[in-house]
Amino acid sequence: MSRRIASLRLCLFRHTIQVPERLIVAPTDLRAIDPHIAEEIMNGRFALAGRLLETNGKSPFGFTLPSRAFANRLHGFGWLRHMRAYKSDQACAVARAIVDSWLSLHGSRMEGIAWEIDVTSQRVIAWLSHSPVVLQNADRSFYRRFMKSLAFQVRYLRRMAAFAPPGEVLFRLRIALAMASIAMPARQSVLRKAAQALDNEFDSQILPDGGHISRNPRTGLELLLDLLPLRQTYVNLGHDLPQKLISGIDRMYPALRFFRHHNGDLALFNGATSTLANELMSVLRYDETAGPPFKAMPHSRYQRLAAGNTILIADTGPPAAGPLSRTAHAGCLSFEMSSGRHRFIVNSGSPKFAGRRYVQMARTTATHSTVTLNDTSSSRFSASEFLGHVMTDSVKTVSVERAETDDGRDGIKVSHDGYLRNFGMLHERELTLNAAGSIVTGRDRLVRQDERASDEPLRAAARFHIHPAINVKQNDRESVLLTAPDGESWLFSSPGNEVLVTEDIFFADASGICGSDQIEIDFVVAEKPEIRWFLSRKS
Repeated sequence: MSRRIASLRLCLFRHTIQVPERLIVAPTDLRAIDPHIAEEIMNGRFALAGRLLETNGKSPFGFTLPSRAFANRLHGFGWLRHMRAYKSDQACAVARAIVDSWLSLHGSRMEGIAWEIDVTSQRVIAWLSHSPVVLQNADRSFYRRFMKSLAFQVRYLRRMAAFAPPGEVLFRLRIALAMASIAMPARQSVLRKAAQALDNEFDSQILPDGGHISRNPRTGLELLLDLLPLRQTYVNLGHDLPQKLISGIDRMYPALRFFRHHNGDLALFNGATSTLANELMSVLRYDETAGPPFKAMPHSRYQRLAAGNTILIADTGPPAAGPLSRTAHAGCLSFEMSSGRHRFIVNSGSPKFAGRRYVQMARTTATHSTVTLNDTSSSRFSASEFLGHVMTDSVKTVSVERAETDDGRDGIKVSHDGYLRNFGMLHERELTLNAAGSIVTGRDRLVRQDERASDEPLRAAARFHIHPAINVKQNDRESVLLTAPDGESWLFSSPGNEVLVTEDIFFADASGICGSDQIEIDFVVAEKPEIRWFLSRKS
């Protein structure tokens, strides 16, 4: 109710907004541009969020949009960056016409997806960054309408900050307001307040090890894509920078490197999805922190083993709590393994553009490379749409021990209590990588802690999700051969256990959800509470 009142007051007093005469600067957008997308837009075809809308030259805002994700992208105006590929008057006129239609249809109605907080933040950043495209050869009337709407959206974000959900949405709102404070004429007090508010988000959202409180590896990348242009704009204009801006960015870079496989992909934990190589490189080119990746992120609760060309990254912490758990995954003790340019063992990741059913499916323990007990996730989710599917019964305690041996082997021993309440069990996992990076040794064990917790037979399944690019071939009953496109191969084996190859789904492919394979070892806990398995490089 208080949010509705704030919106109503904003509407009633929108005539009091002072319209800036001009923009001072257009911050740079680091995201890649695609001339083909620009050409499609100029021809009335909008390909966004994995869907296509053909408008035959009409405004896309006059159509029923094909999906919620499509609507988010369209109203967020990030696609404007592609229009920079054509600096022609025609391209600018098309971009301006689309913005003009948005102003007519949605500019004065604060409702629906168009005015969701995160979408509005994205739109303010996009309009500021790509204003040269929109405003080239614009007449005075359009220029004033554009500036008036920008000023109103900025005021709207200031009022809505109190109602923004914690996490990435609030951080992006603060970035948008800080960017507007220096790109548009503003009083010094406005600049100071925007800078201080941004500093507060660095304090509350960026952990001491540089990870984001959501524990999503990709969130740091998304924020840096907006924070880096903001930092450069402050410098170019000679403004005093927010106190935490430089140190905060420097703290985020090592975390980004920690989650990066050799091929440039980010590990798929807690909502992370596919990463475009050019996006990651456009951010890493400004990395001045240097140095090898950390072995551990103690605050974000992840561990990394690396030797030779082999990397293992493991989730060794409980999921984020409260509202932040809306995007958290039940993937405790899951891991990913890559060698050279190829990811072999992965998590299924989160879909970029799919509906909520698939997003929820991707959050379950079964879609992660770890152990499930009786087909139950280690953390459970609320069924309430109103609550946003937060976690209601999650892993509480995760213990971690790390040890390096005299012969150069590096390993971790971890356990979680996600199955303690319902089944009286702890899941323990050991991962070890030899000095040459050629042998991974694994052990999964289910340890009973409470005899009274469950009388039902307990069946466990250890799953190892294989990247779609890897060829999977059954070698014998106890082993499977994994072969990369360039011929590199690893043998997965589990002596004394039947190793199955079954069909799987990979949610995080850049082209959308696709089929893949998984390795599965099923066992009855009462008969065999522990399994061992190995990954050995063959060629």
